[in-house]
Parts: sequence; structure tokens; C-alpha cells
Amino acid sequence: MDKKIFIEPIFLKNPITVLVLGICSALAVTTKLEPAIVMALSVTIVTGFSSFIISLIRNTIPNRIRIIVQLVVVAMLVILVDQILQAYAYEVSKQLSVFVGLIITNCIIMGRIEAYALGNKPIPSLVDGLANGFGYGLILVALAFVRELFGSGTLYGIQVIPLSWYSVNGGFYENNGFMILPPAALILVGLIIWIQRSFTKELIEK
Repeated sequence: MDKKIFIEPIFLKNPITVLVLGICSALAVTTKLEPAIVMALSVTIVTGFSSFIISLIRNTIPNRIRIIVQLVVVAMLVILVDQILQAYAYEVSKQLSVFVGLIITNCIIMGRIEAYALGNKPIPSLVDGLANGFGYGLILVALAFVRELFGSGTLYGIQVIPLSWYSVNGGFYENNGFMILPPAALILVGLIIWIQRSFTKELIEK
């Protein structure tokens, strides 16, 4: 199996920073690390296994109804993920709200099915789906790390910045409220794109 299948979606063809897909959830669920990690895992699982299932049955799907079949498979996986979250991580499920359900219409998932799974074998399709989900999740976690640290002074809900540093306790520090707003996420995504394109010669526009 070509290692590019796994490497390219993380760096050269990252769904968020290169293909500019999945931006809405990147803005909405990255104020805290915990929901961002759960969302990243959810999308990775759905992307990987939907590509795997579609690849398994690709030769039996009539072309005229392929989108419907794809949506049914993705919806089934999303419902399973949502039910598991509600059963075992209810508070995180509430934080993610409608964004778990909206995984069904995530362009990354449908894009990988159309672009790869329909024309390739199951195992490479599974790897491609997982890699694209991982590339997406990597950006979500990076955004959440910065936003939670500087917006709330915590990481994964644990206080990282000492309380003695805060001005209310006679210190010098204040949390940056802008970091928990959607525009901050958009600016951070822009900075990541700029850094990535600056150091990756394949992405430098000529």
C-alpha cells in the first residue's frame, strides 16, 4: 500500500488547511479540547468506515442512486456514534449539540467516498478515510489547544494557568475572551494555512 494514502491527507491535502472543508465545525467545537477531540474521533471513525463499506459494495451500487446509498451508510454510522456518545459521554454530546448529526453532510466524508472509495479496494479506502479524518482532527485539536489555553486558562478542563496569576487575585493575567469566539478560530486557521504554505514547497503558488 502506498504510504501517500496516509501521509498526504495530513500534510499536502489536509481537508481543512488545503481543501478548505469542514470549516464550520472547526469554528464551532474548538473552544475546548474535550469536545474537539471527541468530534475529531467521531469524524475519523465515520469517514474511515463509510469509505470501507462503500468500497465493499461499490460494484453493486447503481450509479443513479449512489448518493442516496452513500448518505444511508454515513447516516447509519453517525447515528451509532451519536447514540454511543449519549450513552457514555452525555455531557460532551450536549456540548457538540447538532454538530454530531451534521457529520452526515460533512463534505470531507462525501468527498472521500466519491473521490476514492468508489474506485478503490476496501482496505486502501479505509486507510484513506481514516487519514483524512485524522488530518481534520489534527487541526481541530490544535485550534482547541490554543483557544482553551488562552481563552479559559485550562486544558481539557484542568486549570493550567495558575490562579495566582489572575488580576482578581492580585496578579497580572486575564483570559482572552476573544479566543472563545468564532472569529478567533478563523484567524487561527488562517495562520495555520499561512505557516503550512510557507514551509511546504508543494503548496507554494507560483
